[in-house]
Order: sequence, then C-alpha cells, then structure tokens
Amino acid sequence: MFDLLSEIKRCTLCEPHLALGPRPVLSAHPDSKIVLIGQAPGTKVHQSGIPWDDASGKNLRKWMNISEEDFYNPKNIAIIPMGFCYPGKGKSGDLPPRPECAPKWHELVLDQIKNVKLMLLVGQYAQNYYLGNQAKSTLTETVRSFEEYLPKYLPLPHPSPRNNIWMKKNGWFEDEVLPELKERIALHLNS
Repeated sequence: MFDLLSEIKRCTLCEPHLALGPRPVLSAHPDSKIVLIGQAPGTKVHQSGIPWDDASGKNLRKWMNISEEDFYNPKNIAIIPMGFCYPGKGKSGDLPPRPECAPKWHELVLDQIKNVKLMLLVGQYAQNYYLGNQAKSTLTETVRSFEEYLPKYLPLPHPSPRNNIWMKKNGWFEDEVLPELKERIALHLNS
C-alpha cells in the first residue's frame, strides 16, 4: 500500500487543470478502520499538505467527537478525497473535485485496506459516487435517510462553516445523525 500512496502523491494527471499545481493529499493504512471520503483539499490544506487542516476539519472532528491524534492516525482513519488536489476557485467557492482521481485511484487504495468498518461520505460528490442510484435527489434527503445506508456508509453534509445555514434549517442532523456518528466512531476505534 505504501508504494501505491507514494505513486499517488507523485500523480500529475490533472496538472493542466490545477491553478496551484498538483499536490495530492490523502492518508491510508492497510489497517484503517474508517474511511473518510470527502471532496477535495482547499487552499489551506493544499499549502500544509495535511488533510482537513482547516475550519471544516475542526468541525468534522467535533462532529466525530475525536481527537486530532486519533483522527490523523491512519490506522484509525483513511482520508481519501474524491479529488486529491485543490481544484481551484469557482464563482461561489472552490471548484468541484477533479473527476479523474476517484475512478483512477479509489478502488486501488480501498482494495488494500483489509477490514473497513465504516465509510463516511462527506458531501454530495462522495455520496453520488459511492451510493449511485441509491442516493436521494438531494444531499439533505440522502443525509436524512442515513439509516438506509448503515452499517457500511454514513452520509454527512460538508462540515464547512459556510453550511451553518443548512445546519440551522436541519436541526434533526444534530439530534439524530451526530449521535449515531459519534457512537459508531467510538465503537470502531475501540474495537
């Protein structure tokens, strides 16, 4: 697996499309218990090379009720975004993840993780890719139907502070989904 991760970190497949150039950011281990599929690194993560090293990551760790030490231990959590590199700026935020990464690399990485207990699908790109026609017509409906996808998948909205309005409009997320998320994270990390 470590040769594969090194190969991915040298990937330049999308280079012509990346304003800041390639800098694949991911983390995995053959013993990872939880796989976190997000969108793509933002500019801060592109600069640091540390996945979820931003306000969204801080929110996500709070949702998961997990320390940075446990979060960044690849034996606990594999972090495999849909796009490994920062995709660039769009009109209303970052561009979508580059479409080349997941089809080229995800299966190769996941095949080398021996015993995944849970996959967290953060955001609509991950949900649509992994749930396919099982995903609902909106992210809100998919997340609200989270029990349908358990025990393998747990869909989540993106934890960006920009989603605070969504959080306020969907109080059920904090009441129903977050307790389930925290319970499953604790269960799998302690098993």
